[in-house]
Amino acid sequence: MTRRPSIRSATAIAAAFMAVLLAGFLASTAPAQAEKRVALVIGNNDYRNVPKLQKAVNDARTMGDTLKQLGFNVMVAENLNRQAFSETLLAFDRAVEPGDTAFFFYAGHGFEISGQNFLLPTDVPAATEGQEELVRDASVLADRIIERLQNKKARTAILVFDACRNNPFERSGTRAVAGGGGLAPMTQLPEGVFSVFSAGPRQTALDRLSNDDANPNSVFTRTFARELLQPGENLVQVAQRTRRLVSEMAETVNHKQIPVYFDQMVDDVFLNGMAKGQAEAAKPSAPPQQVAALPPVSVPKLPKEDAVNAPIASFSRHNGGWTVVISIADPALGISWRMGDAGDFRETGFIDTLDPRTRKRMPNPSIELPADAPAGTIQLRYVDTQGEMQGPFPIRFDPETALIRDQRKILDMTATSWLSFREFNGLLVYYTHLMSYRCAIREVRIGIDTAVPDKVLKMPACDLRDPSAIPSDAQPYLKLAPQTKSISVELTYRDGSVSETKTFRR
Repeated sequence: MTRRPSIRSATAIAAAFMAVLLAGFLASTAPAQAEKRVALVIGNNDYRNVPKLQKAVNDARTMGDTLKQLGFNVMVAENLNRQAFSETLLAFDRAVEPGDTAFFFYAGHGFEISGQNFLLPTDVPAATEGQEELVRDASVLADRIIERLQNKKARTAILVFDACRNNPFERSGTRAVAGGGGLAPMTQLPEGVFSVFSAGPRQTALDRLSNDDANPNSVFTRTFARELLQPGENLVQVAQRTRRLVSEMAETVNHKQIPVYFDQMVDDVFLNGMAKGQAEAAKPSAPPQQVAALPPVSVPKLPKEDAVNAPIASFSRHNGGWTVVISIADPALGISWRMGDAGDFRETGFIDTLDPRTRKRMPNPSIELPADAPAGTIQLRYVDTQGEMQGPFPIRFDPETALIRDQRKILDMTATSWLSFREFNGLLVYYTHLMSYRCAIREVRIGIDTAVPDKVLKMPACDLRDPSAIPSDAQPYLKLAPQTKSISVELTYRDGSVSETKTFRR
């Protein structure tokens, strides 16, 4: 196969990339917009001192072509050594401006050391045991890329890593560097960042499904690139569909590969068109959106141009059903609602509290729904202090999604209660708390007297009809050896994200 020339110099890259951006702006006849779309994709195959890769460069080229179709100004860089890697990132820095949507894609070797992720240039040395600092100094810290985009005030930062492979430093007859092939979960992301990994913790990403698989791209990238081009899907939907499809393909060859994503977006991000159903509501005369960054999932029909105080709802599941708590920033004199687009509105009533802003009784901010309430749209409206009716505002209700989010939030807030030790006819560890909120959990892994959770803790299936109930035949505890000192726990949530590893000691 004929290779394209590798990247030559940072000066040439920066000049060419900035010229592309300038040409894009000069060619546009639409009014100037504050944000644009810029992308850097990197593929490293030709490693000198660690095993070479076969498809990383192809993956970068495919992602570059895909992002160009989505309106990104794209820089594609191949087989970067450490200096070229740094210079390329500097060129990317110069291209990103405040308010931009920035997309970073990396295919190549990645390595995790003490929970930090490093992207390996092609000249990374062949390190051995005790030379972790050598790897750190010769590589690029993934978290630093996020910091750089934050410093540039990018509105949205999307980072995709197809780097979940085996430890590249393993050698027969030698002790490898203390770390892990692939990358560690990035659970503590700042607001406005969305990251995707081609495989989950301790999983390896497949380059191909069999020896007869002639696809030039890895299993993850071929799927992810295709899903990005699906119209009307937000990033979460793209990541979820990619995860499902990749997982199903890997299972056909008895391999476990479940891509994971970590979402710290405030709004829904659409890279290829608006949400389905939203486009029909747009005015026919409106010009097509060329570089929109973050259109919302749906745009409620507001009664006035300046009515921007749309209510926010949170859903909580309990034994009796659902409680929907409504939050309205401005004072309200009354709140009413209905389920769906037809029927009468019902008042929520009042609580025995005076609103200090109006000196009147405060409207009840909650709505009760039965446990078997189907998915639908709650139409909510309120009376403002001028006596004018605002709304109705649509609030989507999806019982399964709401349950998972509610339980996930509870698990995050009560991490110290995941496990508890008891001594009763021996040493027991109870995980009743995890069972009670299992609908938000895909997998529980534990490690007994080790900081690495290496065993799967079996959980009952989620029952959406009574999600907190523990089945009578379930055993919510483990019997442990009397000398056990600690247990580490890691949760993989239903959305594919992974918790921090928690350690519980006796």
